[in-house]
Parts: sequence; structure tokens; C-alpha cells
Amino acid sequence: MAKQKSYDGAVVCAPVTVPYVRFSPETAHWWTGAALAELSRQTGLGPADFDGFCFASFSAVPDSVVGMVQHLGLSPRWMDHIPTGGASGVMALRRAARAVQAGDVDIVACVAADTNQIDSFRQTLAGFSRFSQDATYPYGFGGPNATFALITDNFMRQYGIGREDFAKLCVAQRDNALSNPTALMKKPLTHEQYMKARPISDPVHLFDCVMPCAGAEAFIVTTPEKAEELGLSTARIAGTIERHNAFAEDAVQTRGGWARDIDDLWQAAELGPQDMDMVQVYDDYPVIVAMQLADLGFCDKDKLPEFIAQNDFTISGSLPLNTNGGQLSAGQAGAAGGFQNVTEGLRQVLHCPLGDQVPDARHALVSGFGLVNYDRGVCTGAAVLTQEVLR
Repeated sequence: MAKQKSYDGAVVCAPVTVPYVRFSPETAHWWTGAALAELSRQTGLGPADFDGFCFASFSAVPDSVVGMVQHLGLSPRWMDHIPTGGASGVMALRRAARAVQAGDVDIVACVAADTNQIDSFRQTLAGFSRFSQDATYPYGFGGPNATFALITDNFMRQYGIGREDFAKLCVAQRDNALSNPTALMKKPLTHEQYMKARPISDPVHLFDCVMPCAGAEAFIVTTPEKAEELGLSTARIAGTIERHNAFAEDAVQTRGGWARDIDDLWQAAELGPQDMDMVQVYDDYPVIVAMQLADLGFCDKDKLPEFIAQNDFTISGSLPLNTNGGQLSAGQAGAAGGFQNVTEGLRQVLHCPLGDQVPDARHALVSGFGLVNYDRGVCTGAAVLTQEVLR
């Protein structure tokens, strides 16, 4: 791969979270509007000022970004629709930054939003993908729990990782969530409670599963000059990677696209895993958290049990992990789950978190994973966000 062009001339700012609710009578359009309204409140910008709009959602169908800009009264000169779920936040960041660098746009509002009505989950599964329908429906299931049971069981057998290892990750994330006022999970989780939880689709148990909910996340990508004019604190995009349908030859997924490109990320960022003050990874199930920790360069996969045992993943620990609680404890608001790690990483490096602050945080690693079809997630990405040094 050629040396990655820097992201000089583009910065990220104004992280927004519209507080999650378990169920909502509102549409995805309403949640998108709520996120845009909060961006406006934070920045003083109005609809006419957003000349770029990047959008991700599962439940806005049949509308894409085209219908959404009409619904919201926007008139952008650049827009993008990113239907990649958990990878969408990193992808939005990358695309918006390159558009700003090129001069195609000045201020991009990146928004992900989903509702969760009583029947939303069933409808999402029914229209998720043709591949999922063909591969899973004939065998009597159509949801993610059985899919991730297959991936989890294989991963545990191959690398010697156990439920007690996943427990440490989940318990730490719950501990982190307790300081986040918007997290849906408000009670502490103990190791014993995790281990004794009822099986959902063995070896996946209750606390391995995210809670679907409604909510929205957003951020802005713009020029340093525009951010300074608006009085906004910004973070620098030190490097990013993106890969789709990596390792298609693997019978069952044990690695993601990060493994192909992680050296390029660290080279571009001029940093390494040891320099990260936190990791904000996509966490629909703890097996994917473990997979990312290895593929992002923190340890070899066969050393995962040892690595997990040696580290403290709470906010004040040796490697803070999903400091808002992640999806496993804050909630999974559909495609907004793919933006949640970006907004939380951004807040931590800007020192304006929803909950507790990672001490002296400057560098955040953000990772995305999305669109799981039967035995693998197709879309992956990662980015390093760095605190701007005041001149």
C-alpha cells in the first residue's frame, strides 16, 4: 500500500448523542432531526450552513440520504449514504474528511439514527440482506444471536478463550457505563452474575447481547479555520483504515479486515498500540471485542486470555475500553452504534465526556465492524483521533 495521505486540512468536532430510549414511537427521521438540532445548538449553525451531509440508518427505509435531506430541509453540495452499520462511523469520518480536504465541502454533518418500535427488530431482520435470508432462514433462525454463537464457539475453541475472559470485558464496560447518564444499563454487573446468566444461544449468554434501542449520534467534519471561527474544540485524524469482505476464504470468521491493514494505520498515525489512551471498539458481542484487540495489534490471538487477565479495562485502568459502556451497556441504537465509538473517542480526547474522563487522554483508537452475514462481518474500519495541540 502506498503511504497514506495525511488528513491535514480536516478536523472533527462537536460530538452529539441524543439520549437513548428502549422503545420510541418516533421515526428514524425524528431522531435524525433531533441530532441535527443538537449540532445546531452546539455550533450556532443552521440548516443552510451544513453543505455536506453523511447519513447512516437501518430504519429510515425506504428513505436514503436523498429523502433525508429533503425531510430536514437541507441543500448540501455533497452527501453520502453509508449502509454499513457498525462500520459506518469510521467510514463517514474518512469520506467527509477527504471531501473537506478536496474543497468539495466546508462543513459536513455526519449523523446516524435509528428508532426502535415494538416491531422494528423483526422488520430489520426481514430486510437485512439477501445473503442472510438465503443462508439462515432455511435453518429456522434469522437473528444475530445464533450467528454470533457460531462465531463465538469457533473462536473459543481455536484460541482457548473462555467465558470468564469475556466476563472481564463485559463487567468492565458495565462499570464504565455507570458514570454515563445516557447509558440504559444502570446497575453494576458482577463476574458471578455474568457467568450465571441464562444461555440465549450457547455459548452466547444474556450479558453477551446488546439491547436494541432508539437513539442518534452525530459529529462534524470541517476545516481547522471554520472550527476556529465557530469556537469549536477539534481533534486531528491521525490515520484511518477501511476494508470490506476481507478473508472471504475463511470458513468461519476469526479475523477482520483490520488484520490486513493495521500496520498502515500505525504507520500513518506515527503511533502504536502502546500510545493509545483508550480503545473504543464496536461491541455487539464480546467475541468481536476480543477479535479487534488482537487484530488491532494489542496482542496475538492465542495470547488473548493472558492479555485480558493482565489489563484493567475500566476508565482508570491500564487500557480503558468503550468508556461510555459501549453498546453492551449503553445500548445499541441501530446504525448509531457504529457512530457511538467515534463520538465517545472524540469526547475523551476533547475532555468533554458524558461520564468519567480518562486521565490525561490524548489519543483514541476507534474501530468499527458491520454487516454480519451468517458467519462473518463484511465491513471493518479503524481510526486514530488525536487531541489538537494548542499553538
